[in-house]
Amino acid sequence: MDAPFTPDEVRRYSRHLMLPDFGARGQKKLKAARVLIIGAGGLGSPAAMYLAAAGVGTLGLVDFDEVDVSNLQRQVLHGTPDVGRPKVDSAKDRLHALNPHVTLVPHRERLTRDNALALFAPYDLVLDGTDTFATRYLINDACVLTGKLNVSASVFRFEGQVSVFGAKGGPCYRCLYPEPPPPGLVPSCGEGGVLGVVPGVVGTLQATETLKLIAGLGEPLIGRLLAFDALEMRFQQFKVKRRADCPVCGDAPTITSLIDYEAFCQVTLPEVPAVDAAWVKARLSDVVLLDVREAGEREIEDLPGSRSIPLGQLEARFGELPTDVDLVVFCRVGERSARAVALLRRVGFERAVNLTGGIAAWDEEG
Repeated sequence: MDAPFTPDEVRRYSRHLMLPDFGARGQKKLKAARVLIIGAGGLGSPAAMYLAAAGVGTLGLVDFDEVDVSNLQRQVLHGTPDVGRPKVDSAKDRLHALNPHVTLVPHRERLTRDNALALFAPYDLVLDGTDTFATRYLINDACVLTGKLNVSASVFRFEGQVSVFGAKGGPCYRCLYPEPPPPGLVPSCGEGGVLGVVPGVVGTLQATETLKLIAGLGEPLIGRLLAFDALEMRFQQFKVKRRADCPVCGDAPTITSLIDYEAFCQVTLPEVPAVDAAWVKARLSDVVLLDVREAGEREIEDLPGSRSIPLGQLEARFGELPTDVDLVVFCRVGERSARAVALLRRVGFERAVNLTGGIAAWDEEG
């Protein structure tokens, strides 16, 4: 923390150094800090850029994915030339160009219960930029078990929320959400969409909270959830209390090691009969296509002649479907449709099958 600033650092951080209650002392805290960012996507992009620009000494980046063109609408760490590259490599190059004084540690791997505790150990706090419930619960539990603060956020469509979990005496993510939602009830951003600027706003709030926690400034969002509604341009705060009966951070915790989060969140898709796009295209006149996506998704792309019943309405509308033909069910990538097929076959639609890969695979088939 006492390492002197170089002349370039003094110029670079001059607006920080002149801040009352921050100054050189606050900047030295940033330089000594080690922050692990889980996810180099929509939330991780703005958060990483502002933390690097601010001079956080070491930034770890965890992401196993590659840059896809569909990411570029919101994941501003990456550019068109980066499509196909590992996200951690693209992020490292962008952040190094932004601030060469920051040490960047890429972890190109999927976060799991087997590696989480070891990954978290060298860092002071963790920033959760992920978009699945299983990973959020994993990050929460690993943070509590390792004593790390968890700057957590999520976004969906036009809304987002951010909070700080795992502080001493404060709540954890499980205190707010003791149980995950039923499978398929809350689509991911990949299925439900998100306005590109929303993760920019929320990820910047995550960076703000992280800088405050490192420097010891202001009132962090401990015990508070900040919700953002872009359409109404409104912020709301909600109190979040630590639950004495929380299985992780409560008075008598029952979860003392990392569990199977895929099973806990029922992420595993049901095994159902499936066909590929080529099989369907060869038999279009003999099958019924059932689209279980939301209405707004059909406006983007539709399969001619398909029927539409969103997954959430399926149980109430069984009577609209034939039972004596092959019923090919599809969604965007084949996840919601797999759950739909399992439901249909349980109630007697023995010829219902899933379109492997969904409408995305249909497009690739040509």
